[in-house]
Amino acid sequence: MNYDTVIGLEIHAQLMTASKIFCGCSTTYGAEPNTHICPVCLALPGVLPVINRKVVEYAIMMALASNCRIARVSHFARKNYFYPDLPKGYQISQFEFPLAEKGWIEIETNNRKKRINLTRIHIEEDAGKSIHNEAAGLSYIDFNRCGLPLIEIVSEPDISSTDEAVAFLKKLHSILRYLKISTGNMEEGSFRCDANLSLKPKGEKVLGTRTELKNMNSFKHIQKALEYEVTRQTAILNDDGKVVQETRLWNESEGKSYSMRSKEDSHDYRYFPEPDLLPLVVDQEWIDLLKEKLPELPGEKIKRFVDQYGLPKYDSEVLSSSRELADYFELCEKETGNAKLVSNWIMGELLRELKDDNREMENCPVTPSNLAELLLMMKDGIISGKIAKDVFKDMYLSGKKAGQIVKERGLVQISDETEIIAVVEQILEKNPAQLKKYKEGKEKLFGFFIGQVMKKTGGKANPALVNKVLKKALELAQK
Repeated sequence: MNYDTVIGLEIHAQLMTASKIFCGCSTTYGAEPNTHICPVCLALPGVLPVINRKVVEYAIMMALASNCRIARVSHFARKNYFYPDLPKGYQISQFEFPLAEKGWIEIETNNRKKRINLTRIHIEEDAGKSIHNEAAGLSYIDFNRCGLPLIEIVSEPDISSTDEAVAFLKKLHSILRYLKISTGNMEEGSFRCDANLSLKPKGEKVLGTRTELKNMNSFKHIQKALEYEVTRQTAILNDDGKVVQETRLWNESEGKSYSMRSKEDSHDYRYFPEPDLLPLVVDQEWIDLLKEKLPELPGEKIKRFVDQYGLPKYDSEVLSSSRELADYFELCEKETGNAKLVSNWIMGELLRELKDDNREMENCPVTPSNLAELLLMMKDGIISGKIAKDVFKDMYLSGKKAGQIVKERGLVQISDETEIIAVVEQILEKNPAQLKKYKEGKEKLFGFFIGQVMKKTGGKANPALVNKVLKKALELAQK
């Protein structure tokens, strides 16, 4: 039997504030265990939470960027469950009255656009971290994460393939980074996803039993986990079995998921209003002020890059994949006036070096101005394209400017026709056998002669001029 795949996603994004959601403790990642804590984090008797205004601002910005309706009044609630790393015995979240609802994000897969609806965006605090040492038979608790500010973004079950799920997550991730409200670092837990997946007979309206997948910390892992779950549920249904509602843990090393626990419903958490926090009131003036601060978002930027710079859609999508990369492109283009040349170099040389170096765009050692200088030197014929690539690698490693490297290494392009004629004559004289074959009709040897000239000049000869001089010399040799 053929089945429709139905996926809904729950994304937790850690907000990039300096302090936690209800206290002044630092949110810096990587500190020694249990050093960023206080009586509020640990829920000691007599303490009261105080909402961090910046958390609310960031949540509103994400709600605006995802076309949500923002509630003028929302309420906090206690989500009750017992985990060793949850010192309160409950998590402060939002339930019946979230900050934002009814939004949507547009994605594109296989050249087809689709709107994925959002159920809600709400604010909540993070729990701590359990660390298990199986060899020693011990478990440890680090409370540093307790109270870190999160927004939870919940989609409707509108996603119908693993490709759509990944496209949706990448779009959300990009928006969060564009807004500069989250690092989106999946390895540090700043962007986490739980996926609810079910299958139903093709065309059937009633949804099947869903399972929840956890422990997926990269887009690649998410896609593999979802594909595995589709295969697993298909096998169960084709064997006349029943899918069990449960939470499953993805094991990347084995490429399998394992049952973790039966899936809870909302009533299992015994939500009730948070008595220590007043209702969260958001007036229109605050919303309008934040709306004015919104940057140009990825979708808008892609369209503008196509319209303004005449770039192919693919180039525009790559260049707009992060705000830092898009800004870098525009600064470089402004100095060179050649959008396609800049695009080619960024997507080729620059992104390759960053990937090999495992370095983020914001830490790129080559500034837009320095890359522009290199491209202008190439455009003006001072250096060849081949030399430019060598110079770029030197720039990336040393941080030096293109002009300085070219001067130090004597790489100025040879554009003196007399000098190139002399080199061409030497090459033809030293390769009589190849010259004889060329005269006999083996015209592919033209490339051989070009290569010899470039080798003789250390790659510094002007390619266009070499081509012109060599062609003329070979024509004379055939007479």
